[in-house]
Amino acid sequence: MGNLGLAYYSQGQYEQAIAHHQQTLTIAREIGDRQSEGKALGNLGLAYYSQGQYEQAIAHHQQHLTIAKEIGDRQGEGNGLCGLGNAYHSQGQYEQAIAHHQQTLTIAREIGDRRGEGDALGSLGLAYYTQGQYEQAIAHYQQRLTIAREIGDRQGEGIALGNWGETQIKLEQYPDALENTNAALAIFREIGDRAAEAEALKNLAELHQKLGEAEVARGYCEQALALATGLGIPLVEECQQLKALLEEPEE
Repeated sequence: MGNLGLAYYSQGQYEQAIAHHQQTLTIAREIGDRQSEGKALGNLGLAYYSQGQYEQAIAHHQQHLTIAKEIGDRQGEGNGLCGLGNAYHSQGQYEQAIAHHQQTLTIAREIGDRRGEGDALGSLGLAYYTQGQYEQAIAHYQQRLTIAREIGDRQGEGIALGNWGETQIKLEQYPDALENTNAALAIFREIGDRAAEAEALKNLAELHQKLGEAEVARGYCEQALALATGLGIPLVEECQQLKALLEEPEE
C-alpha cells in the first residue's frame, strides 16, 4: 500500500497517493507498527507539500519527527526534519528552513545516508538561492550533484542540474544555464518525474525569453502550463504569469 502511494506520488497523482498513504497509516496504527506509522505520516506530508498545502504538510512531518525520535529511527528523524525544512521554506521562513536542513545534513552524515546528505545539500542550496545568495546556492548544488552521480541517484542529479541552471539564469550565465537545464529535462523525462519536467520546461521558457527568443519561450511555457495544470501543482500560477508576460506586444 505504501509503495503504491509512492508510485502514484512519483507520477504526480497526489490524491491517489494520499488515499494510499492514509490506508497505510490506518493499518500501521491498528497493528502498532510505529515505524510504518511514521513513514506514512512523512509520505502524507510530502504529498500535501506537493499540492501546496503547507500547514497540512508541517502537521504530518511534525508527527513523523516525534515518532522517529521516540523509536530511535535516525533516518526517519532526518526525513522529518527535511520535510519540515521544505515546508518552512515554502512559507518564506528561510532561517527556520536552513536550521532544519542543517540538522538533516548532520544526521545524514552521522548515519552514512548519502542520498539524505545530497537532499539536504540541495535543500540548503534552495534556501540560499531564495535569499539571493547565488554563489552559496551553487556551491551546495555542486556538492549535491557530485553525490547524486556517485550513488546513481538520477532524480537527485536532475534536480541539482535544474537548480544550478535556474541560479545561472539569475547570474545571466545563459549558455551554461541552457546546458544544465536541458540536461535536467532529459533526466526528468527519462525517469518519468512529470512535476520536475514541468519546472524544467518553465525554466527553459524563462531562459529563452532572456535570450530574446519569444516564440521558443512561448512553446516551452505552453508545455509547462499544460503539464502543471494536468498535475494540479502550484507551478500553474507561475506559468500563467509567464505566459501573460510573453503575450504582451513588443514595444
